[in-house]
Amino acid sequence: MKETPLVSVIIPVYNYDRYLAEAIESVLNQTYERLEVIVVDDGSTDRSSEVAKSFADRGVRYCHQDHAGIGPARNRGAELAQGDFIAFLDADDRWPEQKLARQLAAFENDPALEMVFGQAVQLKNGSEWEAGVKNKNPPAAGMVPGMVAGTMLIKEDAFFRVGDFPGGLKVGEFIDWYARAVELQIRSLVLPDLFLWRRIHDSNTGVRERQSVTDYARVLKAKLDRKRAEGANVANS
Repeated sequence: MKETPLVSVIIPVYNYDRYLAEAIESVLNQTYERLEVIVVDDGSTDRSSEVAKSFADRGVRYCHQDHAGIGPARNRGAELAQGDFIAFLDADDRWPEQKLARQLAAFENDPALEMVFGQAVQLKNGSEWEAGVKNKNPPAAGMVPGMVAGTMLIKEDAFFRVGDFPGGLKVGEFIDWYARAVELQIRSLVLPDLFLWRRIHDSNTGVRERQSVTDYARVLKAKLDRKRAEGANVANS
């Protein structure tokens, strides 16, 4: 691994101006400092663009696109990324300051690793959130086990081997992407460290899009179709 690799952090945002500054600050406050921050505005109609642009003097890059969903917004950020590693943070969440440093240490210890996850804790917006982000050692009962997009750090070449997040899904886009990563045997590690505070509020994508639960069925069908195609290829070889 390079002595000081560049980490590209991609923050997709859609009408989360009230949370965005806190998310950006949590990246800029990382103890690991060689990073770039790319905010991809997915067609927001609130002040998200103003918030993002207010960090321009601290090196934050801003990109606007027509509203297409979180998957295409992440993909656009990955296209713009110049780093050796790629990380994603939703605009309403935040990271502990040691997140990237601890993950990069894991890569240093095992250069064969391709992506590293950690733990997340979900906190209701308001007093629970304010108290929770001050707690350096949250109770294990509040943890959400690994494999959450916001806890991931992945090598740039591994990300592009897996390919883009799917478009057209309102929920489940990371489940689809991670299933493909597993199928490609991308070597991963899940650390016990807290790497993400996940904010729960009435406008979470998962809450807003409960009517889109059929997207999960589409993700499962895509996985089964890939498995059948693989089996057919093996039978015909």
